[in-house]
Amino acid sequence: MLKITIPPREIWDETKQEFKSIPGGDIVLEHSLVSISKWESKWHIPYMSETPKTPEQIMDYVHCMTLTQNVNPDIYSGIGPKEATQIKEYIEDPMTATTIQDHTPGGKRPAKKQVVTSELIYYWMIEFGIPVEFQKWHINRLMKLIEVCNIKQSSEGGQMSRKDLAKFNSQLNKSRLASGKRK
Repeated sequence: MLKITIPPREIWDETKQEFKSIPGGDIVLEHSLVSISKWESKWHIPYMSETPKTPEQIMDYVHCMTLTQNVNPDIYSGIGPKEATQIKEYIEDPMTATTIQDHTPGGKRPAKKQVVTSELIYYWMIEFGIPVEFQKWHINRLMKLIEVCNIKQSSEGGQMSRKDLAKFNSQLNKSRLASGKRK
């Protein structure tokens, strides 16, 4: 979770042609599967894609990440460059010490890439027996756990072939890269 403090600010209201006072306050954010699921249900597009997000979509994702109850909607207008940087760094943080080498032969990526949506991640959680409570983990940490489960299952005689494992890893890496290019 990330707690950010948004200071009170004065902003120019274009429609009313006057200055408007924006309240300050603290909000707690969580970049999780739950947040992504909320965002995808509104926008009907995959969050974890390389397609650039509009400023409106980015701000709406901050709304979806908010855990603080009864937040004055005007507070989001007070998010400045400092707070935006904090949010971006939090989203990009791997949140784990685990690192995994790319096992794709020759570093080549398969031509066909699977679109990763919240439903696919929930499927992977079910497939690997990951408790539903983990949907509240930072998404990068959850994705790393899914990747570890996949590798362990494959190395212990699981059902995935080398080709499927390479494809899975490629998709996971693409998703991770895309999640870091949002802002």
